[in-house]
Amino acid sequence: MPRTKPSSGSSYPALPPASVASLQLRWPGVCVQCSDVDSLHKSLTTLLLLSCCLCDNHSLQLHLFESSLKVTGVDFLKSQNTRQHHTDGYNIQSLVVRRGQPFQVLVSLSRELRAADKLTLRFGIGESPMKNRGSLLSLKPEREDFNGWKISVVERKGKECLLSVTSSPNAPVGKYNLHVKTGSNIYKPENGVIYLLFNPWCEDDVVYMANDAEKEEYVLNDTGTIYVGSAYSIYDRPWNFGQFEEFVLDACMYLLDKSKLSLAQRRDPAHVSRAMSALVNANDDSGVLLGNWSGNYVGGTSPMDWIGSVTILQKYYKTKKPVCYGQCWVFSGVLTTVMRCLGVPCRCVSTFDSAHDTEENLRVDVYLNDKGEKLNSLSFDSVWNFHVWNDAWMKRTDIPDGFSGWQAIDSTPQEQSEGRFQCGPCPVKAVREGDVYLPYDAKFVYAEVNADRVYWVVKKVNGKDKYFKVGTETQAIGKNISTKAVGQNRRVDITQEYKYPEGSKEERMSMQRAYSFLRPSGLTPRSGYASTLQRIGANTEPLVPNEPVTKTGLHLEITNTEPLHPGNPLEMAITVKTSAPGNWTIDLIGSCQLQYYTGNVQANLGTLKETITLEGPSEMQIPLKIAPDAYMKTLSSVEDEVLILVTAIAEVQETNDKLTKETSMRFEYPPITVQMPETASLYNDFNCAFIFKNKLNVTLENCKLLVEGLGIFKMTTFELGDIMPGRIIKSEIVCTPTRLGEKKIVAKLISNQIKGISTEKGIFITE
Repeated sequence: MPRTKPSSGSSYPALPPASVASLQLRWPGVCVQCSDVDSLHKSLTTLLLLSCCLCDNHSLQLHLFESSLKVTGVDFLKSQNTRQHHTDGYNIQSLVVRRGQPFQVLVSLSRELRAADKLTLRFGIGESPMKNRGSLLSLKPEREDFNGWKISVVERKGKECLLSVTSSPNAPVGKYNLHVKTGSNIYKPENGVIYLLFNPWCEDDVVYMANDAEKEEYVLNDTGTIYVGSAYSIYDRPWNFGQFEEFVLDACMYLLDKSKLSLAQRRDPAHVSRAMSALVNANDDSGVLLGNWSGNYVGGTSPMDWIGSVTILQKYYKTKKPVCYGQCWVFSGVLTTVMRCLGVPCRCVSTFDSAHDTEENLRVDVYLNDKGEKLNSLSFDSVWNFHVWNDAWMKRTDIPDGFSGWQAIDSTPQEQSEGRFQCGPCPVKAVREGDVYLPYDAKFVYAEVNADRVYWVVKKVNGKDKYFKVGTETQAIGKNISTKAVGQNRRVDITQEYKYPEGSKEERMSMQRAYSFLRPSGLTPRSGYASTLQRIGANTEPLVPNEPVTKTGLHLEITNTEPLHPGNPLEMAITVKTSAPGNWTIDLIGSCQLQYYTGNVQANLGTLKETITLEGPSEMQIPLKIAPDAYMKTLSSVEDEVLILVTAIAEVQETNDKLTKETSMRFEYPPITVQMPETASLYNDFNCAFIFKNKLNVTLENCKLLVEGLGIFKMTTFELGDIMPGRIIKSEIVCTPTRLGEKKIVAKLISNQIKGISTEKGIFITE
């Protein structure tokens, strides 16, 4: 049969009329000789003319199919994606991915996807996302990328389409909602939230960290150690960061929203880390933790009672109210959790003999009475036995090149910066080089590790206080700067990252450079009671003091001669040394006090006053002994851990050489022993026992044991009552591991007399 030609008045061939109903019952291929194509086109709104071909009876055939493509489901391929993005540890139903790295989604459709179909993935962030604000992204396969985002079709298989999505390595971090649009239809997946984090594995992300072991430690490790004590006696305090625990990521996202950072600022870890340093404390924005150094913790939890961040962040997210209470190591632990949770490499950093310099002049004045006892009331500044802040890893795009890498951030509320209690990010290299003009808060951080300590004795002269300078320590501040070693449970000293060796040429040049940006200090005391003394003029050229050199080579050492166990006499000694020839008569004053780690004195325990004679290069040890009755009442009554402070002042009569030295020491406690297997199987119970023997000769009152094992059991408290001398306590818990790999169990014992005996033990969980 010859082919039918189209009529001149129509673009379709002339066809005999036929009913639409009859066509719906026939084979989908509709012959053009059997139907009016014009009426067919108008009537069948769910049919689409796609192509023409031959049939047996007539030469032209039309293929018709459904025109409305719909999405029937979206599979976020969570297991596959989170494993590739190192986010499989997050205990959350939604998909968590890192920016700048592809992830896949499997879209199920009502029919097979055709080339002419329009398929769009829409990512929205924040409330009422809009394209013109940059908060709504519409991504189409195989199109040019949009704001650094791109999407491609990996595979089409029947009614399923596998898509690959790559976010920009500069994308704002936060919670995105995914909708899929086909034509005029919009599909909203159940639980369509995607959490987008910073990506230290992506070379184009400003938080990129090349070393895999460091990423494992500073991003993925959910346990760690915070170092506390004193420069003389450093000890570790285990801490559970728990960045993958339930509701912790949501708490961090809540903080991001609460920060009111713009989308542009959410791209930059410098802005994010600064905002988080403000929000982890509650001082001016109802943030996570309320600081308390009063010793009274009624209505909250003592800072000594925390062993991790999880309970704190979960409680904050649930109540949206500040959690009570925190001190520096708690703030640092929580900030580490927040930064690691958001994908920024972060570590806790402890500095011993850390200066709090309120006047930015690199000097801390310490006032003593004529017995050598430190006076709290006169000082504006303070020296903390230790202070814990954080380092966050990032490339700084807002300052000159050369200052990327570790950036100091601090959430402990000490001084306001730009009207808020926040600190950093401050380039660690800027601290080392003395470039204290760089943002943020470099002057304050520099002083914490570099200030000089000037000692003044306050004496009454004609009824008025007079101040006599008795020593300057130029190498006493910022000692033993410490963090946990990568992949190991040991302390590593990173002082050299913050400062050049004391006394080196580079260190003095750094000090000179820093001084050029700071206020000149002069050498008058800055006590509020000394305001009548004339200060050196503001135009005076600042001088960097050198370590004092005495004519006698006078030197002081302070040590303990017996273990410092609560309930025992405190036996210590002050050693006086001279290195120059001659006969020297030396007046020595010594004192022993109890003080908090912030330098605040709580009790005066005893003093000594001696005059000794040394001939030539020689030394003499002067004992200092404190009876238990002098300190046990204070030790039992305070809520915080206290340290033993010994101060010595020596003056050589023949030369008027003066030297002052102070040392803080920690009490020593019996250990906690953890008994459990070295390995266990996933979801198979095992027993863990905590054993403590009171080896002290005093009763430990109101004891409680705090234990936690991430991925094994939640925080648990055992109320133990009083533990008599020699008594052994054993507490047991049944553990059910829910995650694979190496896990740790942390334990802490607290009593009236002891404010923290901590330990941890690891276990490997297998399938």
